[in-house]
Amino acid sequence: MARFCESCHKEVGDAAVFCPFCGKNPDQPAGETSESPGAAGPSAGLQTNLAGALCYLWIIAIVFLLLEPYNRDKFVRFHAFQALFQGLAWIGGNIVLSLIPYLGWSLLPLWSLLMFVLAAIAAVKAYQGEAWKIPVIGPFAEKQV
Repeated sequence: MARFCESCHKEVGDAAVFCPFCGKNPDQPAGETSESPGAAGPSAGLQTNLAGALCYLWIIAIVFLLLEPYNRDKFVRFHAFQALFQGLAWIGGNIVLSLIPYLGWSLLPLWSLLMFVLAAIAAVKAYQGEAWKIPVIGPFAEKQV
C-alpha cells in the first residue's frame, strides 16, 4: 500500500522517516511543528535528509557532530557516526590489504569499490529519509545515537 506525506501529499517509502520532498516527518500533519528538540528544518539551515546524505563526506560528518542543530538530531547523528565508522573500516581494510603481498594488493581495488558503493547507497538512502544500516557497521552507529 502506498504511503503519502501528510505535509506535501507526495508518495514516500514505507520505511521513510523523513519525506524526501519536503524533509518533514511524513506522519505529521501539515500545520503541526515538530516537538523534538533536534528537528532541523528549513529555518535551521539544511533539511535533515540532505544533512544525513552529506555526512558521507567524512569531514562534513565531523562538522555536523559539532554544529548545534544537527548534533541533537538523531537521524543526522546516525548517518554521521555510520559514515565515520565506515571510513575507519575503509582505511583499516586498505592498511591490512596493503600488508598482504600479491593477494592483498589485487583485492585492494575491489575493497575500495565496495566501500565506495556502500557509502553511495547509504547517502542516497539518507537523502530519501531512510536510516539504512550498512551491514556490520550500522548497528555500531545506532548504539552511538
